[in-house]
Amino acid sequence: MKKTIIFSTIIICSFNSFSQNILTNIEKTDGFELLFNGENLNGWVGNKTDYVVENGMIVIYPDKGGKGNLFTEKEYANFNFRFEFQLTPGANNGLGIRAPLKGDAAYDAIELQIIDNTADKYKDLDDRQYHGSVYGVIAAKRGFLKPVGEWNSQEVIYDGFDIKVILNGEVIVDANLKDARKLDTMHDKKHPGLKNKKGHIGFLGHGDLVKFRNIRIKEL
Repeated sequence: MKKTIIFSTIIICSFNSFSQNILTNIEKTDGFELLFNGENLNGWVGNKTDYVVENGMIVIYPDKGGKGNLFTEKEYANFNFRFEFQLTPGANNGLGIRAPLKGDAAYDAIELQIIDNTADKYKDLDDRQYHGSVYGVIAAKRGFLKPVGEWNSQEVIYDGFDIKVILNGEVIVDANLKDARKLDTMHDKKHPGLKNKKGHIGFLGHGDLVKFRNIRIKEL
């Protein structure tokens, strides 16, 4: 009986370990590729001090500084980007798309918020600053983040200037960013990044502990 229990435990642990950072058969057939191999930051550029690989995840630690950006080495134009993330209480990060490697990604690129909407310190944010929002431009629907500490699944489909953000199966943004240039923006700031036709994809640290895994992409 002891041998059976030990063997079962090994199988379960192995399954949990290898279920991260792999493509499903459907994704393979559909043309997705992994952007993170679960072992190192090959294929990524930028801040490799605050962003570290740990237990098959990319983790940004505030005690290392917790800021700075980590971008894909490759540039992308139109894509379907999928990833999972885990927030800590009050955490704030961002997803930069069509981004240059220099400049402020919130404006010189497009930043999609990654943030704990439930934190009391964020109760008075502009609607365009909550999770999934196109920072300062388009407000995302709220109420679809899982409780802090649980893993969330997110998908970003960007084709031409049409953007769709899907959080845990719910569409929270569905907009055309070419049209969005005509809208009022937060603090009336210009967003030249809305015009970018390609760029890097990356995580934008703001000094908080956040974890990422299962990062994959399909070019459209």
